Amino acid sequence: MSSLQRDFNQKIDYVFKVVLIGDSAVGKSQLLARFTRNEFNIDSKATIGVEFQTKTLVIDHKTVKAQIWDTAGQERLGLSSSMYAGDGGSPRYRAVTSAYYRGAVGAMLVYDTTKRQSFDHVARWLEELRGHADKNIVVMLVGNKSDLGSLRAVPIEDAKEFAQRETLFFMETSALEATNVESAFVTVLTEIYRIISKKNLVANEQESGGNASLLKGTAIVIPGQEPESGGKSFSCCASS
Repeated sequence: MSSLQRDFNQKIDYVFKVVLIGDSAVGKSQLLARFTRNEFNIDSKATIGVEFQTKTLVIDHKTVKAQIWDTAGQERLGLSSSMYAGDGGSPRYRAVTSAYYRGAVGAMLVYDTTKRQSFDHVARWLEELRGHADKNIVVMLVGNKSDLGSLRAVPIEDAKEFAQRETLFFMETSALEATNVESAFVTVLTEIYRIISKKNLVANEQESGGNASLLKGTAIVIPGQEPESGGKSFSCCASS
């Protein structure tokens, strides 16, 4: 049975869009391949354009479909003229960036533990993320290539301090050795589920109390849901 057929046969309760961001060559595509297909390609080439993979898992007895988007780093965003020069980018840059982030409820902000520059850039990536994504987006700072301990250029303490200061989740991973990859994604998806479930509960309580107003923010219907009693809306973002 194909994955498409399985999706038709399986009731999907939630679809969560998660984006991978960070400099080129930090291992974003390898993390995606390891999580969704349990694969690692030693000859992997740089990502061109935008692509995504999906993985379905169960959280708190609910079936969640993770739609994980991957893209090039500097090449995608034209960062030679925008991130580093700070000019905001061209109209095409802004359009591509907005489309990439639109509807994302989670983000994996990835750097390479052996490349200090990739860590130095995470603050700018986070700024861009927060400028385009929902304010409630769940972000995990990921230090990839932890298997290359002898080449480490980013002390784990530096990353922990940054994550704590910016209120991010943090984990070091190795796509090569499959270390913490599953845990990192599942942590983000579980937190997204917790936030959305809580907002849904509050909205339902307001409705039952005679208050018809929904939570503040843009109400977005999560694709893949077909509730028996009409569509449910959530103020936290969802994949589109």
